Amino acid sequence: MVKSSIALVAAAMASGATAFTAPKVSFPSTIIPPSSTAIHAAATQPTTSRRSLLSLTGSAFATTLLTTAASPNAAYAANAPPTPAEIDRIKTGYKNIQYLLANWEQETTVCRENGGECKRDADPVRRYMGLRSTTDPLFQIEKVFAKVRFMEDLDPDKLDAFFEATENWNTAMNMSNSMAFISQFGEYNPGGGKDEVLKYLNEAQTQVVLAEKALAVILDCVNSAAS
Repeated sequence: MVKSSIALVAAAMASGATAFTAPKVSFPSTIIPPSSTAIHAAATQPTTSRRSLLSLTGSAFATTLLTTAASPNAAYAANAPPTPAEIDRIKTGYKNIQYLLANWEQETTVCRENGGECKRDADPVRRYMGLRSTTDPLFQIEKVFAKVRFMEDLDPDKLDAFFEATENWNTAMNMSNSMAFISQFGEYNPGGGKDEVLKYLNEAQTQVVLAEKALAVILDCVNSAAS
């Protein structure tokens, strides 16, 4: 049973599931270093050509500096505090998670139409945690957390608790995603069934509780700076 569960998580990672996909970093296309052929040719020539080598590498470095200077907004965005809209995303996500926990059985139960059979479904857990759609309030919310430290009037006495809470959030988010994913296929695993679905759904609930507590601490820090 454990091997099959691990295999499912591995399959999710291989298929590009949201929680396991690392963001790609794109570099400016305007920064074009000198080709290796040009550098090698300059390096193997007499002293006069070695000056050309310095000129080649120097011009590339200068191009990098000019490109950075020409794009000050990118540097500012990396050090900017969260916008009011981003803070609202944290608040909305927190309220949504509270609603999920208060209505857990209702939200994680799906019934067929016209009084058909009902079964437990862990997919809403991933949606409430911001793992299903880019429009979810908590989608990649850790990027907003990273901006909080740049807020003015941030209570320094709450920073340690804030950073610990962000780590707890990341752990709970990833674990709830894994448990919910395994629960969704628990009925189809060898030796699985409804009991397995419920087992991992309960594990997901435990992680959502931890996530809710972490968000409460994060919001307390944010509200102390925003007030």
